[in-house]
Amino acid sequence: DVQLQASGGGLVQTGGSLRLSCAASGLTFADYAIGWFRQAPGKEREGISCINCGLGSTYYVDSVKGRFTMSSDNAKNTVYLQMNSLKPEDTAVYYCAVSFSNEAWIVPSLYEYWGQGTLVTVSS
Repeated sequence: DVQLQASGGGLVQTGGSLRLSCAASGLTFADYAIGWFRQAPGKEREGISCINCGLGSTYYVDSVKGRFTMSSDNAKNTVYLQMNSLKPEDTAVYYCAVSFSNEAWIVPSLYEYWGQGTLVTVSS
């Protein structure tokens, strides 16, 4: 049974930092594409970063490039999203997800397993 457990969200002021974690059980992260997604209130879920997803070693959308860093610890079967210089527009529920396709890019519909989401709120 595959489970993804996301954690690390919280309330932070503009300019602050948070590190999200996503721990997997039932599969080995290193074998699959892993993505971070977020969904703000009233908006569609958007992909923001991925590894092993067919977009180079690690991909970031322009809105987070230079501020967010995705990494993985294969020994712990955990991926991280270090988020720096946070802005109010980063406020969203953040999800990690796994795709069996290494060409999944950051298309949400191509990811089969999802964590439960963790809320990030950035105050102005």
